[in-house]
Amino acid sequence: VQLQASGGGLVQAGGSLRVSCAVSELPFSIYSMGWFRQMPGYGREFVAATCYRSGRRYYADSVKDRFIISRDNAKNTVYLQMNSLKPEDTAVYYCAASPYKGSDLYSSAKYDYWGQGTQVTVSS
Repeated sequence: VQLQASGGGLVQAGGSLRVSCAVSELPFSIYSMGWFRQMPGYGREFVAATCYRSGRRYYADSVKDRFIISRDNAKNTVYLQMNSLKPEDTAVYYCAASPYKGSDLYSSAKYDYWGQGTQVTVSS
């Protein structure tokens, strides 16, 4: 199983960026997908997730109304569109795949597979 994240980079505050995660060797359509981030010196925190069964999307309060998670089952890819970026959004962003659904998706422990991470840096 491979999760390949891409699309990170440097952006000014207020700008937008889209990160992608291509998944292979996994029955993508029956896995929920999530994004987490990790800032230097901190643990990995939940950002957003999409449930494979209901299609419902979940967001951390800190990114709600700014970030949008989406998935394309035909391309085995999940996206995170990040708008109105702030310096505090600076982190390594990780995609992950989970066989769970619902509120379990907030927990990193419920994810079986992880990508390598992509750096997002927001300058002030």
